[in-house]
Amino acid sequence: MALSGNCRTNPKDLQASVQNSFPDVVELNVGGQVYYTRHSTLVGTPNSLLGKLFSSKKDASNDLARDPKGRYFIDRDGFLFRYVLDYLRDKQVVLPDHFPEKGRLRKEAEYFQLPDLVKLLSPEDIKHSPDDFFHSDHEDGSQGSDHRQCPPPSLVPADRKSGFITVGYRGSCTMGRESQSDAKFRRVPRILICGRVALAKEVFGETLNESRDPDRTPERYTSRFYLKFKHLERAFDMLSECGFQMVACNSSVTASFVNQHTEDKIWSSYTEYVFYRKWEHLCSCVQPRAVAVQHWMGP
Repeated sequence: MALSGNCRTNPKDLQASVQNSFPDVVELNVGGQVYYTRHSTLVGTPNSLLGKLFSSKKDASNDLARDPKGRYFIDRDGFLFRYVLDYLRDKQVVLPDHFPEKGRLRKEAEYFQLPDLVKLLSPEDIKHSPDDFFHSDHEDGSQGSDHRQCPPPSLVPADRKSGFITVGYRGSCTMGRESQSDAKFRRVPRILICGRVALAKEVFGETLNESRDPDRTPERYTSRFYLKFKHLERAFDMLSECGFQMVACNSSVTASFVNQHTEDKIWSSYTEYVFYRKWEHLCSCVQPRAVAVQHWMGP
């Protein structure tokens, strides 16, 4: 059967068919984290690993691993991949303050074959903020180091001061004697904040509830503030972003019977976490953590 000229294959249509081997929006599973991005973003850097894997020049969609839901699976750090994706979108990357994973992110950039991102993350190209000197985990991966480097006095912000902030919370649960599976946990009622008012306001800002101790001057101390949210991890993140480090914690637990007719008990706990920030230049520029803890606890 002869074909008419109208039925001939158009080269542009063939090219479009090849390009459509991947969907316009690609769903990725990177180390358990799910991401959605445009196919054009993944191939925007052709010489990168992702550019090669998702290239439209060849139909590689069947060669890529997939998770049980059909998403393309990449066995890498799912948390750090967000910064890789940001770079692919904007050709730049903006990291949070006090970001502790620059070394690992640089390795991810090397794996994904992004030399320009590797260069951006190289130590000589990173402009340090004063807080970078206080991070206990150095870029060389020496997680067990007991020393931290102090910034020169010229880099210490004038409006930041040394001091302690104590974070406290109460929790409780009801538990039967027979099985812990019947434990009924109660929501954390509130997170208490103790310390100098100025420091508390600097760290927690508008999330601080001052209704129980209003009109306190900034240099006075309080033990009656509490937070408007109920997630300890969020409080810890805010303290870390302001240069605080945890130096001590303490917890106490009590138990009492619910009533005289049952053996169920109410377990109550109170926990305090002590955070400290020291903006003081030491002559040696090195201070063991143990010294900082001993300074707080006394001789």
